[in-house]
Amino acid sequence: MNLKVQKRITKSKFGVGKKRVKLNPENIKEIKEAITKKDIKNLKKKGIIVIKPKRGISQSRTRKSKLQKRKGRGKGLGKRKGKRNARLNDKQVWMAKIRVQRNFLRELKSKEMISSKIYRDLYLKCKGGFFRSKRHIKVYLTERNLIEKKNG
Repeated sequence: MNLKVQKRITKSKFGVGKKRVKLNPENIKEIKEAITKKDIKNLKKKGIIVIKPKRGISQSRTRKSKLQKRKGRGKGLGKRKGKRNARLNDKQVWMAKIRVQRNFLRELKSKEMISSKIYRDLYLKCKGGFFRSKRHIKVYLTERNLIEKKNG
């Protein structure tokens, strides 16, 4: 009951691995008689020889780790490959920071909470990297009493 040859022929005919070739045990006699590729093809048509579907790679572990990473897990120094700049470009960080600061200054100016002169001074300070964040600007303004309260 050696069907190695039939398995090998099926494998080469349909371009699959030996593991994927399934021979029906009820029709062993017919399978034994099949010695050509044409015979094998006919047996496949009849459904005596079945080729199993490809096994995929499960995404469950990937999904699980992604979910944890969204929470901030598994992002420590030991898990990082590449320099800091490769992970988050310095220019992108700068652009994000400066846009927030400039929008904040524009808002203050449009609400007339700061004068044009103070706005220009702060704008240039932002450009020079003086402020770390929007909050730093707020602290700076309150410490120096530069915000003008509207009367009325």
